[in-house]
Amino acid sequence: MFAYRLAGLFAAILLVALPPAVQAAGNDATSCAAIAFRPVTPGQKDGEQEAGFYKSHLGRIQLQARVKGGVAENYSVALDGKKLDPIAAVPDWITACAKAKRLTPPAAADVACTGDRLVVLLAHTEEHRYILLYAHRGTAWHFCSAGTL
Repeated sequence: MFAYRLAGLFAAILLVALPPAVQAAGNDATSCAAIAFRPVTPGQKDGEQEAGFYKSHLGRIQLQARVKGGVAENYSVALDGKKLDPIAAVPDWITACAKAKRLTPPAAADVACTGDRLVVLLAHTEEHRYILLYAHRGTAWHFCSAGTL
């Protein structure tokens, strides 16, 4: 009897702890995850360099840096070696996902994506998969780009 009460308590806590986007989705199962990356070290060879990768159920997510003069000028994300298809606007539930991960809303993208830390935000439903890139500069997170698979 105690085990059933304990399981019910955990279920109630989980429901309260879920981000609003996940709760509002109802039957549409959504997922939201943030993966942190470090920038490339200064002094790298010029050209396209892999800053890091993460193997997920979606595929191999690669963070790539365009390096010039030994310094990273811009970061981008690729999935299984292919650049993402860019999107102009993201659905509202992704904004709630970013907020739950303490990131800024994905509004106007920065021209150059550089920073002292980087985060790849994975947000998807059963039908749509989105990958967003954020860079941390100063004291704030800056939205860089969004793409679909």
